[in-house]
Amino acid sequence: MRAAFYDTPGPARSVLRVIDVERPEPGPGQVRVRVTLSAINPGDMYWRQHSTEGDFQRIGERLGRIPHQDGTGVIDAVGEGVEASRVGERVWIWMAATGEVLGTAAEWVVVPSERAVALPDGVPDGLGACLGIPAMTAHLTLHGDGPLHGRTVLVAGGAGAVGHYAIELGKAAGARVVTTVSGPEKATHAKAARADLVVDYRDPDAARQILDGAGAVDRIVEVALHDNLELDLAVAAPGATVVTYAAQTDDPALPVLRLMWANLTLRFTLFHTAPRDALLSAAAALTAALREGALTPLPLHTFGLDDVAAAHEAVERGILGKAVLDLR
Repeated sequence: MRAAFYDTPGPARSVLRVIDVERPEPGPGQVRVRVTLSAINPGDMYWRQHSTEGDFQRIGERLGRIPHQDGTGVIDAVGEGVEASRVGERVWIWMAATGEVLGTAAEWVVVPSERAVALPDGVPDGLGACLGIPAMTAHLTLHGDGPLHGRTVLVAGGAGAVGHYAIELGKAAGARVVTTVSGPEKATHAKAARADLVVDYRDPDAARQILDGAGAVDRIVEVALHDNLELDLAVAAPGATVVTYAAQTDDPALPVLRLMWANLTLRFTLFHTAPRDALLSAAAALTAALREGALTPLPLHTFGLDDVAAAHEAVERGILGKAVLDLR
């Protein structure tokens, strides 16, 4: 089979190439998926740039990585202990390139059966490929601190992939959702996700716009704690929770007394190290949301497998939406 591959860290065009490798066979508890779309996340950039030899796996006679965690496809073989009826099932894939398995940037991928989740009828591959890390991260940030119904949620960066699904999942749970963006194009995207209020965080009166438009917020989904902490503190209700899912180059200086005075909770979450039960719960909740029509796809930027380096570069430029490799 053909697969994207790298065996040394570095820039996309310097290290990524497409190679031929033996098609994998599923082991006990695993399924093999014929990949249709392989989705690319910012985390894939991190691994490509920072992998060491200890992060690489043996792929035939080579030692390296086949990248990408997320995607969609059709199960064409199952290992021992997996029901044969799963063959032919359309699935969305999460956490493919973690542990002893390889990523979705290949014509076939083998993953544990639980990481290949059935796509409901009528859900397009493009939507399924957008889930994985972004939507599961959004679920982890929203649903670890009690019910959302009737609460006000602030989603920082509502035009990003995690932000998009945090808006939609928050609305589906009965929350009032406010989001911040930078610029009119991103505002249009956030409004399409049904945010109740969209504010440009660069406006000098951004905090006042949020408080006047929605009141103090109970839950904050944060992508840039260093940059946004002052705004978060300005709009947080007493007892609010700020959940951070991304790290910046500079760590914030925490104003401990102000956090204490407001009885705020500051929590962190990372998809790759989240408990298995939380991840399985998120996958089940997302599939239910798909059935209810609560989730929509991100804007897709489609590349062929041979253009994997260009796809990575597009992600590094900060494109609005999701870059995917089409392997059909």
